[in-house]
Amino acid sequence: MELFLVAHVAGRAVAVPAEQVESVVDLGEFVPVPGAQASVRGLAALRSRVVTVIDTGLALGLAATPDGTRRAIITRLDGHHYAVLVDALEDVAAFERQPLAGLTLRHGWAAAGIGLIEREGEPVLVIDLPCLLPAITLAA
Repeated sequence: MELFLVAHVAGRAVAVPAEQVESVVDLGEFVPVPGAQASVRGLAALRSRVVTVIDTGLALGLAATPDGTRRAIITRLDGHHYAVLVDALEDVAAFERQPLAGLTLRHGWAAAGIGLIEREGEPVLVIDLPCLLPAITLAA
């Protein structure tokens, strides 16, 4: 059994492995970043640090997350903090992760989907938050 945070992204229930979740927050205002990838909504101040705000809908190749969305999952990758916008958050619970087992996913769900859990008799996609983060390329 593993711990997962159950959330809603783009109108769909998803499960995020708890080890990828640093915290959950309601963000204040954020500032756009000129020239950033479309999925980067902006930068926000959070507990004396700056976090990059990710538009989860655009990161998945879907419609943009609604402008008023402020709830986010904070995750950390390579020393940088990211706020991944979500429609809603539910709870943390233990589930048995199962493989995707031939399930065909479309759009960014295919890259982000890493398994399934069963919650109340319904399958819920397990997503990998780092797959939603912008790719960083370094110039040689």
